[in-house]
Amino acid sequence: MQFSRFLTVATLLELSIAGYNLQDAYNVDNFFDYFDFFIGPDPTQGYVNYVDQSTAQGEGFINTNNGAAYVGVDYTNVASGSGRSSVRLTSKNSYTHGLVILDLAHMPGGICGTWPAFWMVGGPEPWPANGEIDIIEGVNDNAQNIMTLHTANGCSVVQQPSLASTEITGNCYVNAPGQSQNQGCSMEANSQATFGAQFNTNGGGVYAMEWTSDGISIWFWPQGQQPSDTSSANPDPSSWGNPTTLFSGCAIDSFFNNQNIVFDTTFCGAWAGQAWSASSCGSLAPTCEEYVQNNPSVFQGAYWSVKSLQVFQDDGTTEVEPDSSTQSTTTAAASVSVPIASTLSVPSTPSTPATVSIPTPTGPTPASTITTLITHTKTHHSHLTVSDGPVTIQPTVTVTEATYIAPPVTQNENAVTIQPTVTVTDVLDTGEFGGSAVGIPTRAPGEQKVKGDASRGHLHRHLRHFKPRP
Repeated sequence: MQFSRFLTVATLLELSIAGYNLQDAYNVDNFFDYFDFFIGPDPTQGYVNYVDQSTAQGEGFINTNNGAAYVGVDYTNVASGSGRSSVRLTSKNSYTHGLVILDLAHMPGGICGTWPAFWMVGGPEPWPANGEIDIIEGVNDNAQNIMTLHTANGCSVVQQPSLASTEITGNCYVNAPGQSQNQGCSMEANSQATFGAQFNTNGGGVYAMEWTSDGISIWFWPQGQQPSDTSSANPDPSSWGNPTTLFSGCAIDSFFNNQNIVFDTTFCGAWAGQAWSASSCGSLAPTCEEYVQNNPSVFQGAYWSVKSLQVFQDDGTTEVEPDSSTQSTTTAAASVSVPIASTLSVPSTPSTPATVSIPTPTGPTPASTITTLITHTKTHHSHLTVSDGPVTIQPTVTVTEATYIAPPVTQNENAVTIQPTVTVTDVLDTGEFGGSAVGIPTRAPGEQKVKGDASRGHLHRHLRHFKPRP
């Protein structure tokens, strides 16, 4: 829908595109310094004995040999007491929002009796008040990674049909009716390279999790196929293409806060144990506990080999990366060709009108209109906020009033085209996401948000038994 109106020129003050800076680097030299060793009873009722750091080092369950952090289990002794000895690490630092990138050479998954997980859990309030984000998880001989959120009541997510995962359940509430206890909202990766035996045969891979107010996205790449900037100091998720899965559709900030990173390998328990007889592992022993107790050697491969773990935080600015092409605008009074600026950075929440610079326009000075279109690659969560206030377009032209014919705002999997130079006080326009048109209601004066939308897909598989946390 197009419209024409006299408007005051202003700048776009917010885009949901974060610029990330490194906060914590969990590298080989300092890896275990960043973690506490959990030594209490397993909250998931596992057949496991979690040991302290001194015991783990003495027994060879942890080391930093071969350029990676090794986190393993006891694979030499018949288990006794509370179960097989293992390690559970909880980060000393906690996080709200951010980007977590894990480069793994090996994981413990795909072995009967095991239940490994790389996850984040919120505190200090009792679980699940501040939520849980399971980035890597599976049990027994599972071949595909399962990614899950666990929350208090009120959070359900929207299935994104074009992603490389399949919805198992959509209600994140741990006591959701019609779902197994503590199941949460869960997505299963489509690829067997994401977990267990094939993951390890391929030499591992890289996982990334981005957590913003708009949603929680998880990417996976087999080793050697990850974007080059995943190992840089300033990664850019907007350049990575579609995530493996995306959790969106509820008020994320109301359910997820103050999260610690956890690595653990437990055995049997509320998921692996309950699923034992229904899996192919059930033919190996009458119970999961009996198998884990008496077959230590099979767990030699039940270890994490962490090449790096990095946590990034939003640097507080919004960066627009425009197309290098030139856009032209024709009005009744003049025609002007405006070269697009290479980069425009504005504060994420400015309190005063912002100033942006563009190269000097070529051609005649426009009598009434300058329109600069910027194309930014963005996979998801794009939204626009248009705010009141004049803006000076430097170095040669100040526009205080203009006639503007609005192009449609287009959102899709790869790009969003935006008009950054006008305050819209009375707008009804259309946008697109995933092929579905979405009406954009007017907000104002002073603010209008444009968001992509997609219909929810429902695909229910057999119920799985998930763990109580934390």
